Amino acid sequence: FAARADYYSGLEKKKSSEMTTDQFLDLVEYKAFLYFWNEANPQNGLVKDRAKNFQQDLNKSGASIAAVGFGLSAVCVARERGWITHKEARERALNTLLYFRDKIYNNHGFFYHFVDMNTGERAGINELSSIDTALFLAGALFAGEYFGGDIKKIANEIYERADWQWMMAGGPTLNMGWSPKGGFLDAWWSTYCEDLILYLLAIGSPTHPIPASIWDNVSRKAETYAGYTSIECGPLFTHQYSHIWVDFRGIHDAYADYFENSVYATLANRAYCVKELSMKFKTYSENVWGLTAGDGPNGYKAYGGSPRWFEKPDGTVLPTAPAGSIVFTPELSIAALKYMYDNYKDRIWGKYGFSDSFNLDRNWVA
Repeated sequence: FAARADYYSGLEKKKSSEMTTDQFLDLVEYKAFLYFWNEANPQNGLVKDRAKNFQQDLNKSGASIAAVGFGLSAVCVARERGWITHKEARERALNTLLYFRDKIYNNHGFFYHFVDMNTGERAGINELSSIDTALFLAGALFAGEYFGGDIKKIANEIYERADWQWMMAGGPTLNMGWSPKGGFLDAWWSTYCEDLILYLLAIGSPTHPIPASIWDNVSRKAETYAGYTSIECGPLFTHQYSHIWVDFRGIHDAYADYFENSVYATLANRAYCVKELSMKFKTYSENVWGLTAGDGPNGYKAYGGSPRWFEKPDGTVLPTAPAGSIVFTPELSIAALKYMYDNYKDRIWGKYGFSDSFNLDRNWVA
């Protein structure tokens, strides 16, 4: 592990042009993995929702259930890459899944969006989240398939506990969540977004499935921008998250090939940054683009990829947008990451690689 760290420290002294593309991407991925390894509680696997990138972060409380799903997947990738040992990876996955099966609070198999990473108790006022539970479950099932044996058994037990019929809450689509005082939220997963993975898990449940026909109750509105037509949802993460665990290439339902849809959504997102926003803000350019959910100078925002959707752009760019679309637009995404690394590394590159976001117009970095 120490030798690996020295190797990547050596790479960091170079410009991207002095590395092969594989070396550069390996560096980006390794640094991102360190977040999920270092900013987690090894006893229970709970992963922070956010952490400082340039200094020690003493905040140990706020964990995100969804981040645990990403973390479980990252641990498996890290084991495959040789960044950690099989024993280390397996121990982290097993500790996490045992904690979620036996200790952390759940209601009908669903978990709170944010919890205290030490106690597992609800952190502040937040809901039992259907989508964040789904993102955790996807990571749990991923780890189960990777390790097999008792880890697979425990992951399946957690998945089978989720009562998707209950989360329908009598509506035509899945509800977004439930809270102890207010009950089910007045909000539904009724439009296309990151909810593909949610519906696949709910329809495919071996214990509490919802009818497959519910898939057709989700609205899918197509929009065209700069010649790119896609089923629209502004922030790019909505076109990325489900694809982490499901390969949609060549699979077409009555509405779309969702992999191809994400390609066009990414191209439209970039075109909006380059064609329009670059005329208003100095942050955006041909290789500095990407609108998705994340921090901005005025707090957390869901920046949208076209002028009709979500938070109005304010000059903020999020490297996770092109990075997360690397499977959809590899050449454009890699070019963007290399440019941002070479030109803004001293400001936006920290112990976990790229910071969440930056804004040149406001002289601000997340």
